[in-house]
Amino acid sequence: MQDSFARPQGRSEDIFPALRTLLGEHFTTGHAIREHHSHGEGVPVAGLPDGVVFPRTTEEVAAIVALCRDARVPIVPFGAGTSVEGHVAAIHGGICVDLSGMDAVLDVSPEALDCRVQAGVRRVRLNAELRSHGLFFPVDPGADASLGGMAATSASGTAAVRYGTMRDNVLGLTVVMPDGSVVRTGGRARKSAAGLDLTRLLIGSEGTLGLITEVQLRLYGLPETISAAVCQFDTLGGAVATVIAALQCGVPLARIELLNGLQMRVCIAHAGLNEFAEQPTLFLEFHGGAAAVAEQIETMRALSADNGGGAFHFAERPEDRTRLWKARHESYYACLAYAPGRRAMGTDACVPISAFADCIAETEADVAESGLLAPLVGHAGDGNFHLSIMYDADDADEVRRADTLARRTGERAIRFGGTCTGEHGIGLHKRDLLEVEHGAGINVMRSIKQALDPLGIMNPGKMLHAR
Repeated sequence: MQDSFARPQGRSEDIFPALRTLLGEHFTTGHAIREHHSHGEGVPVAGLPDGVVFPRTTEEVAAIVALCRDARVPIVPFGAGTSVEGHVAAIHGGICVDLSGMDAVLDVSPEALDCRVQAGVRRVRLNAELRSHGLFFPVDPGADASLGGMAATSASGTAAVRYGTMRDNVLGLTVVMPDGSVVRTGGRARKSAAGLDLTRLLIGSEGTLGLITEVQLRLYGLPETISAAVCQFDTLGGAVATVIAALQCGVPLARIELLNGLQMRVCIAHAGLNEFAEQPTLFLEFHGGAAAVAEQIETMRALSADNGGGAFHFAERPEDRTRLWKARHESYYACLAYAPGRRAMGTDACVPISAFADCIAETEADVAESGLLAPLVGHAGDGNFHLSIMYDADDADEVRRADTLARRTGERAIRFGGTCTGEHGIGLHKRDLLEVEHGAGINVMRSIKQALDPLGIMNPGKMLHAR
């Protein structure tokens, strides 16, 4: 479908001289660099930008945006390239703004439990620097994503059940708007009733409303005790029932991840988890004081036993926990390794926990009917689950079946009162489902986009499109 906004009409080549003057060697039109910036992970869509810039300051970003605005040239932001919904594909060409060089940790305040970072700072490095302060940042999407990219896509991950998503943990932003102005939203206070919440408007806007250059983050103290455990079940229904019971009982789990039997088979093969069986499995992590963690574990043991769960296998040493969560985080790559020559189309459905069991059951039946290999893994504590639908890109029938299965998964989540994306975002692949999910609300979104970006230069073709 066509974009609902005017496509940028300018020629990128017209601003190349000004970009070279502004940025010198931090601007390139080399094919290899452009190709690297033409796609992310997941959705097999690529769009070659006409040039790539590597700004180092917010002021440079503002100057780049002003040049593109005056010449009506598309702008596509790029962080670590880990997005999975086609967010970074320059489908209309233009200038790719790679923010990876803006990687300074600007301020850490242990007293206020917050920090300010440039958009290119990556999650793993930030936590390494925070450790000396006894602090950590909990949003963990698995990939070593940039904090700016995580804010732009409203990332989430394995620890959201306890600590929330990016929307819950970003206090404020510095954003270059489509007209080249610089806006600082939010603040360091933990609540505010002052005006519209521009921070939350811009989180999850996927680069369509502005370019995030700095992020103010909420931090947490490192837990006194961390314990991870694995519990396996005879049935997927038993594992799901345990998740629901734990949430209803108010067990403050830090992580509760669900893997079906097929996903366990794939992870065992990839990560060497040979001590486990190819059965539905929960990966659990507990945070808190020693006594509180012990109480959480005993409660979970009782709940899992009631639902057919086996013995708990614990991972308490840091290296053992790292091995366990590395296997979980690499489930996407494990799927690719398990089915060589095939691609993986990801889904990202999220439903109310009351609908989780029924939605999972329907999805498993749908996968079986499709005839495709599609392991299931989920951030079960917040009702979010993913399929990695494996398909042969050269087989038109498999591509059609994969697309159909992915779409039905999103539609099913919406029907159950949920969303077609809990954390990956809309990008290119889910634009139709956004309208299904929001109905007339999509017109409000279009009005905001039109008001802020009337020239349509900000990541054109993504998220919002015509009926």
